[in-house]
Amino acid sequence: MSRSFCSERSGLEEVGGADLASGMAETAPQLPPAPAGPRRPAPRDAAPVEPLWRHMLGDRLRKLRHDRGETLGETAARAGVSPQYLSEMERGAKEPSSEMIAAVAGALGVTLLDLTTGVADGLRASRPAAQRSSGGRAAVALAA
Repeated sequence: MSRSFCSERSGLEEVGGADLASGMAETAPQLPPAPAGPRRPAPRDAAPVEPLWRHMLGDRLRKLRHDRGETLGETAARAGVSPQYLSEMERGAKEPSSEMIAAVAGALGVTLLDLTTGVADGLRASRPAAQRSSGGRAAVALAA
């Protein structure tokens, strides 16, 4: 018996390959249909997400630094923080302490009041017109 692998394989197909394949299809377990379950409601118009304070702060810090034409390293050295930490602040990846914010504000030549007012103005401008018209009434209603 000096058959090659190909001839043995073709021999199997001739002898019982077709029967074997059809038999497997008949004995394969049938899966039950997936349960219908409750349908998810169609997505509603989601309310716009307000930006986080730390993201708006970071945008403001980056703008101030760019306006001065400074690198991260230059501003960070004057503020007493690492360039990596200042970068994380600018990207909104860190929730910096008030001391860190004050140090960076001082390094950028602005007061803490000016910096936080600029961030608050940016937050106000990012709100949809419908929310802007209510002014502080929404905050009072939430507090009640």
